[in-house]
Amino acid sequence: MRRVPDSVVRPAYAGVPGPELYDGSDVMDAETVEKMRIAGEVAADSILIAAAEIRPGITTDHLDKVAHEFLCDHGAYPAALDYRGFPKSICTSVNEVICHGIPDTRPLEEGDLIKIDSTAFLNGVHGDNCATFYVGEVSEEAKLLSERTREAMYRGIKAVKPGRQLSVIGRVIESYAKRFGYDTVREYTGHGCHVAFHSGMIVLHYDEPMLDTIIEPGMCFTIEPMLTMGSARNKQWNDGWTVVTRDGSWCAQFEQTLVVTETGTEILTVPSSGELILGGDPTTIDTSKIA
Repeated sequence: MRRVPDSVVRPAYAGVPGPELYDGSDVMDAETVEKMRIAGEVAADSILIAAAEIRPGITTDHLDKVAHEFLCDHGAYPAALDYRGFPKSICTSVNEVICHGIPDTRPLEEGDLIKIDSTAFLNGVHGDNCATFYVGEVSEEAKLLSERTREAMYRGIKAVKPGRQLSVIGRVIESYAKRFGYDTVREYTGHGCHVAFHSGMIVLHYDEPMLDTIIEPGMCFTIEPMLTMGSARNKQWNDGWTVVTRDGSWCAQFEQTLVVTETGTEILTVPSSGELILGGDPTTIDTSKIA
């Protein structure tokens, strides 16, 4: 585990073996949402700073180092670090790894897809996001998977309106994914995210009418679909974290933290450039816009 400066405030769950417990509301006040905009910006910038380093031969551990240092330099605690014992500061999930990949000394290879998931804990709130990037030249099939997963996420976000049931998000995402023969991972979901890293609120990425929670203004949560080329049936490695597809098919993921407004949503994980993370080719990232 990387060192965190003493000046950085740690969340209560850091180093605690049991799960984070939260029994409050998922509706946040304006002051809390403003703090989340700041945390979200730092989280989004940390992904871009790390992604700018992506190229064949670079290790995922190096990406973890870059993101960790950026977060700490901006006064943020890398929320993944020591969360239920997770040993690194970000998740790096390559190819058939669906999520929770642990950064290590594996060098990235030409044609890989890599998901970078980074969460900043700052001023008592969280910003949680993820994007999929290419390592060098990737196959057209991999590009389409990534682009369509990003589109599925934004379609899910656009479906959010006060008064609708939470199930509308999964219905829209799964319907879009099925058009291209993709499967949707069911076991890993979006979640309430604000003062709590994971509040207990569940956001499904597939159609489940029984998820009848009514969407309200001020609700804060993530939408983070994981789509696979083949079957989404999965298994967890013995490390207790890494989740992979059983058939070895590749997976892409995108995630944003958002707040529900009176008319729709506002994405809170927006980089300092003001432009949403598109993923894809990391050579297009302009880090000069990041403070």
